[in-house]
Amino acid sequence: MKAIYTPDAPEAVGPYSQAIVSGGMVYTSGQIPLDPATGAMAEGGIEEQAVRIMENLGAVLRAAGSDFRHAVKVNCYLSDMSLFADFNAVYARYFTTKPARSCVAVKELPKGALAEVEVVAELAAGRVVKL
Repeated sequence: MKAIYTPDAPEAVGPYSQAIVSGGMVYTSGQIPLDPATGAMAEGGIEEQAVRIMENLGAVLRAAGSDFRHAVKVNCYLSDMSLFADFNAVYARYFTTKPARSCVAVKELPKGALAEVEVVAELAAGRVVKL
């Protein structure tokens, strides 16, 4: 088991890793729309926040030796289901292989984020992270 860290994604806001690699799989922690350089919340609505989340997830997946094409399961959390269609429009640009997914509305997300996303992905062929 190996903890993953990249400066290209936000620092964890609690006592957890950005991701863990174990058994040929990558398990990311939930990403909210924080700018990795400043720690500030992405400005704008759900589209801008979703893009920032996906860019953060992409950075974590790359650091772990994977990418969006190798995603197996995605969990999405929205602050309101009225954001579903606009969130999906951004999501579909990144998850083109259509992994299994759950998407639910929750009462509240950290730092007032509109969305949070976590991914389980396979390691990309030939990109094994030393444990």
